[in-house]
Amino acid sequence: MKDCVLIKSFPNGIALHLDEEVPFEEILQEIAYKFSEARNFFGNATMALSIEDRRVSGAEEIRIINTIKKNSNLNIACIVGKDEVTNKSFIKALAHMEKKLSGGEDGQFFKGSLKNKEVLETDNSIIILGDVYPGSAVISAKNIIVLGGLYGEAYAGGNGRRDSFVAALEMEPERLKIGDFKYKTNTKQSKWGIRPKVQPKIAYVKNEKIVLEMLTKDLLSTF
Repeated sequence: MKDCVLIKSFPNGIALHLDEEVPFEEILQEIAYKFSEARNFFGNATMALSIEDRRVSGAEEIRIINTIKKNSNLNIACIVGKDEVTNKSFIKALAHMEKKLSGGEDGQFFKGSLKNKEVLETDNSIIILGDVYPGSAVISAKNIIVLGGLYGEAYAGGNGRRDSFVAALEMEPERLKIGDFKYKTNTKQSKWGIRPKVQPKIAYVKNEKIVLEMLTKDLLSTF
């Protein structure tokens, strides 16, 4: 019988090769079995996930992640594509941030995308496993990391905290504010539905203004 789920590893991540002809429920059962059997092998690492050979919907991606979590101790931080070069720095930076949160700093994860004018507000740092669509907003008294596209509004650093930051896999916000500083967005933004080449970026306050730079582990470690 053909194996419908193959698990392969790459730096900081796991690739799932899924049979496109097998019913999705059977795919989930096989994922549950394989990760349960390999629970001790994988440990409790934070890793990225790549889904290959089969097109899956956003809802199916969430079910796959939840199945892995229920049957292993892995923390699946984000879903990435085949282009490891564009994702590598963001994965490493995320792993660094996850260690800071698990090391005692207040923080939380939110699984899902914000849309239809939804607003997510927290007093902690937050990592969003999804997109922030136009018209929606995320508000944090500390830091914000979006493992997807930031196309809506982001407000970090409540009570005037200027040492906070906002990071995203795709950074095209409608509005961005850190502490008391506002970022003037480009009025010629590309339409959010047409995704450009992934360019992870971080926004922070430097020389009395918000700057956007390419995200690296070394840069994030300064916060």
